[in-house]
Amino acid sequence: MKPKKRIQEMTFAALLTAIAILIPSIMPIKLIIPPASYTLGSHVPIFLAMFISPWVAAFVILASSLGFLMAGYPIVIVFRAFSHIVFGLLGAFYLKKFPQTIENHKSSLIFNFVLGVIHAVAEVIACVIFYSVTGEDFQKLFYVLFVLVGFGTIVHSMIDYVIARKIATLRVFDHVLSTFA
Repeated sequence: MKPKKRIQEMTFAALLTAIAILIPSIMPIKLIIPPASYTLGSHVPIFLAMFISPWVAAFVILASSLGFLMAGYPIVIVFRAFSHIVFGLLGAFYLKKFPQTIENHKSSLIFNFVLGVIHAVAEVIACVIFYSVTGEDFQKLFYVLFVLVGFGTIVHSMIDYVIARKIATLRVFDHVLSTFA
C-alpha cells in the first residue's frame, strides 16, 4: 500500500471512529427497549468504513461498540454493537471484491437486504449468548429477540445503509472512494 493511501485510510478511519463514538451519545432520535435499541445513523459510519476497506470497517466497529459503552447503554446492547464485526467485515470484503455493487441500484438493494439479515442474525446470536449466561427464560424473550431485535435490526440496518450510500454518492465523498478503488 502506498504511504499516501495509507495516511488517507487512517485519516478516514479516525474521522469515522470519532463519529461512531459520538452518535450513541448525541443522536436525539433513539429508542431503547433492551435488548433492542434503535439509534438513527448509528450504522452509517460502519457502512462508510465498509466502502473504504475491511480494516477501516473493523476499527470503526470496535470504536462504535466503545461509543455505546461510554454512552451508558445496557451491556447487552454493547454486545450487539460488537456483533457488527460479522456483517461489517463480510460486507467490506465483498465490496473489496465487487466494488461496483454500491453503484448499481438493484445489486445495492440486494446487498443491503442480505447484509441486514446477516446483521440481524449476528445481533440475535449475541443476545442469545448473553441471555443464556444470565439464565433468562427464552420463551419470554422470543418476541423481543426475533421481532424487536431481529426484524427491527433488518429495517434499521437498511435505513442506515441508504443514508450511507447517499453520502457515499455525493460528489465530495465520490473522490474519497475513488482514492481507495
